[in-house]
Amino acid sequence: MALKLYGAALSPCTSRVMTCLHEKEADFELVPIDLFAGEHKQLPFLAKNPFGQIPVLEDGDLSLFESRAISAYVAEKFKETGNDLIRHQSFKEAAEVKVWMEVESQHYHPAISPIIFQFFAAPLQGKPPDQAIIDENAAKLGKVLDVYEDKLGRTKYLAGDFYSLADLFHLSFTYYFMKTPCADLINERPHVKAWWEDISSRPAFQKVASAMNFGENGN
Repeated sequence: MALKLYGAALSPCTSRVMTCLHEKEADFELVPIDLFAGEHKQLPFLAKNPFGQIPVLEDGDLSLFESRAISAYVAEKFKETGNDLIRHQSFKEAAEVKVWMEVESQHYHPAISPIIFQFFAAPLQGKPPDQAIIDENAAKLGKVLDVYEDKLGRTKYLAGDFYSLADLFHLSFTYYFMKTPCADLINERPHVKAWWEDISSRPAFQKVASAMNFGENGN
């Protein structure tokens, strides 16, 4: 039975899971949820995720929400196929993957997501981007990227010389970020830039990115 993923192709969190599914060569069906109609805030979707957020993955009678948890489940379920995103045969490498997954969640995401919101979501609400919020979070992101620049000067990818969920988790938000005037924060750091160009060119993400047109002109 194919997995069912409820979400929207332009959603960074949905595209995170889709990228993982493509990396694992998993068969799945994307069930579109209309965000602009507020479908994610209505029944029956709230029965799948009471927080009213996409995506949700259904695998038989198992229903999961939270994109990072879903991706980790997919990587484990299909660990013998596709790219090994969790390094399941090396305890030490797997531990490094978990560390940098946490770094993305606790340091990178809190800084980059408000920038994405201001450039892409705020205009949809009829509001101009708040430059103060952008500047504040760009400063925070710059400090995080300084750490990345150092790390990526020593290893090809974040957890080591191998691509993993730690890298994959960065893809969708960074994709939108690179369409903003703040993209120089990545472009001016050579190791981070090389890493970004590497991971964003992977076929699994390219399949997803082709539908991520939310921010081409701010809508």
